[in-house]
Amino acid sequence: MKKMKCSDLGGACDLEFYGETFEEIADQSKAHGMDMYKKNDQAHLKAMAHMQQLMTDPEAMKAWYEEKKKDFQALPHE
Repeated sequence: MKKMKCSDLGGACDLEFYGETFEEIADQSKAHGMDMYKKNDQAHLKAMAHMQQLMTDPEAMKAWYEEKKKDFQALPHE
C-alpha cells in the first residue's frame, strides 16, 4: 500500500490517500475534489482551476499524469 497527499497531486490540503495503484489514489483524489467542490472550498477551487487549465492542453496533461505516476511508483510501501 502506498500513500499520497492531496497536495502531492496538486490539491490544497494534506488529506492522505492510500492505494496499491496510482489509479486507486487518483480515484480517491477525484472523489475528494468533488466533495470539496460541493463544499465550495476556496483553496481547492483554486487548485481545480489550475487543473482545468492544464486539461486544455492534452500534452501538458499527459506529462503531468506521467510525472505523478512516477512519483507514486517511487514511493515506499507503507
